[in-house]
Amino acid sequence: METEKSLEVKSYKVYYKTFNGHVRAVDGVDLNVHQGEIVGLIGESGCGKSTLAQSIILLRPPMEYMGGSVILNGRYDLTKMSPEKRKEIMLKEIALIPQYALDALPIIKKIRVFVNDLARDKGFNEKELLEIFKERLRQVNLTERILDMYPLELSGGMKQRVVIAVSTLFRPRLLIADEPASALDVVTQRQVLELLKQLRDDGIVGSLLFITHDIASIVQIADKIATMYAGKVVEVGSAETIIKEPQHPYTFLLINSIPLLGVSYKEKRLTGLGGAPPNLLNPPSGCRFHPRCPYAMPKCSEEQPPLTNLGEGHSVFCWLYERG
Repeated sequence: METEKSLEVKSYKVYYKTFNGHVRAVDGVDLNVHQGEIVGLIGESGCGKSTLAQSIILLRPPMEYMGGSVILNGRYDLTKMSPEKRKEIMLKEIALIPQYALDALPIIKKIRVFVNDLARDKGFNEKELLEIFKERLRQVNLTERILDMYPLELSGGMKQRVVIAVSTLFRPRLLIADEPASALDVVTQRQVLELLKQLRDDGIVGSLLFITHDIASIVQIADKIATMYAGKVVEVGSAETIIKEPQHPYTFLLINSIPLLGVSYKEKRLTGLGGAPPNLLNPPSGCRFHPRCPYAMPKCSEEQPPLTNLGEGHSVFCWLYERG
């Protein structure tokens, strides 16, 4: 029996309005995150990953909603909700760890004051919520002295862990983590990844959408991986399948452009990924990857590829797998 979906994104489109036209940052995305699942979303910088995350949390100019639906926890269509209603469910039904921790912390307030403000805003008893926050601080390996510090007094790793503590304070059913470890050193990155997975395992977080361009980190945490290219999801499958048997040419080249632990250069050369991502003001016709694809056929530049299900939850948008 299929588990409940924490997030169901269908034909979702979000463009950026500019003087030169619309940048098609998210252009018909379909993506599901089931309850208890960690889904990793990978792709090059500029492919639309962060726009997807940010628009789900709060759609604001210059972003413009252009179509599709985003169903949260089987109950809320976020595309039809007012900003006031979104704010009401924030941190409870859904929460975000932003790419830059300081974006989420008011620099002129001590952490204690910030948490007390959250308690009043969400209708919680300040003392009770503060005790929960202290426990969360222990879980992220921080001491209570953090409460009487300003964000500017904290290191990058400490700020990120404070944001994780805040984001999980109300035990959200879905947590979106947008490049949560990109600004951290390697040791702290590993700690953050292990912590996020543990929070899911402990039931503090229901499910997790983990966004990154770092494939090495996604391997450590994800149950399922989705690859995004030029505003579109092009392949989805289990983490093991995507890493070991990627089928979309873009996913294959992306995976094979990074060194693997324990594999020498003599055994396996890195393939590299030629060219550059397209300008999303005027994206290529047909499959958006065709100008860079070594397997491109004439029809690749003419028509968008259909979705092909390869079995066991593995699907791909590519003409190579067309089944007539």
